[in-house]
Amino acid sequence: MQPSDERFQELPRQRVADRIAAELRRLIAVGELGPGERLPGERQLAEMMNVSRVSVRAALQQLKAQGLVDAVQGGGTRVLSSVRHLDLPLTELVKENVTSLHDLMEIRGALEVWAARRAALHATPDQVAELASILDSMADSCRVRTYKASDDLRFHLVIARATASCVYMHMLETLRDIMVEMLAFHRYELLASERDDLALLEQHRAIYEAVRDRDPDQAARAMEAHLGWILGHYEKERRRRDIEQAAE
Repeated sequence: MQPSDERFQELPRQRVADRIAAELRRLIAVGELGPGERLPGERQLAEMMNVSRVSVRAALQQLKAQGLVDAVQGGGTRVLSSVRHLDLPLTELVKENVTSLHDLMEIRGALEVWAARRAALHATPDQVAELASILDSMADSCRVRTYKASDDLRFHLVIARATASCVYMHMLETLRDIMVEMLAFHRYELLASERDDLALLEQHRAIYEAVRDRDPDQAARAMEAHLGWILGHYEKERRRRDIEQAAE
């Protein structure tokens, strides 16, 4: 006869769907599945995890109810940022004036210098290659004077993934729409000259080379120089607008 102790109750047997959901949550939590990433199809997941499609479907329904994944138009499932809903009001606030964008740049400075350092320590060969590919696209754009804000955004999102920090990836994903607004302002208003294009290209190249060379201190310095240079332009723009307002 087994000893009796009321503090310890028999545990219910966990369903297969619950175990699948728990494993997918773990992959999201550690950053193996990042915000925006598309999951394999139900059949593929079932085969890879050696479970039934019915159990996979039930697990995905759990994660959808928890706001961790969502259906993709045309079929499939993608990972959501757990704090994505905070983005909308903040985006509207940042759009209001240059001062808000300046504040965001200062916040980015604190976060992304840390991210560059981490990326130099943890970037995978594929991520380093992706950064190199983005730099090639930037260089091509500079040659024909069509520098794309989208390349800039892609570069910083790859740096985010390279940190191997789930927390940081989700934070930056929350800022994605705001950064789209910010980078469009940079490219088409604040930093619109050919000289600015070339300066930005070289700044991103310096960050890439430090990450490629596994030099965290240099990566941090390069990111700090890049964001500090942009902040300097914000200061000039703010002074110019203050003068214009005073003259009115």
